[in-house]
Amino acid sequence: MAGQEPIQTVGRRKTSVARVILRPGGGRWSINGRPLDDYFPRPAHRVRVEDPLRVADSEGVFDIQVRVMGGGLTGQADAIRLGLARALAAHDEDARVPLRQGGMLTRDARKVERKKPGRPKARKRFQFSKR
Repeated sequence: MAGQEPIQTVGRRKTSVARVILRPGGGRWSINGRPLDDYFPRPAHRVRVEDPLRVADSEGVFDIQVRVMGGGLTGQADAIRLGLARALAAHDEDARVPLRQGGMLTRDARKVERKKPGRPKARKRFQFSKR
């Protein structure tokens, strides 16, 4: 890293926003002041968050500090994943291609559609009665 400066990136998913700070270190995680295993009790979320490190072959090389807010655990996990992938791509341009092929640098723009007036949900309609 140029002068060993930390790399800071942002990842978003649904209504979650994650600020990821990447520093050289021994592989410690801090998500809102808590360790990774404590913040994400489900193994599926942990695997999803750690995917960019596996693909970029950088496990145990960086200390990762994350501030995440908004949404639920799945949205937060995917926001952290995008932010981490962006940070790894900024650190090492050679890692950009495998991260891109793994779909980790693409922002998932899907959001919850708003409820419309006169309907029970966003797209659902009340039952039609001819008579």
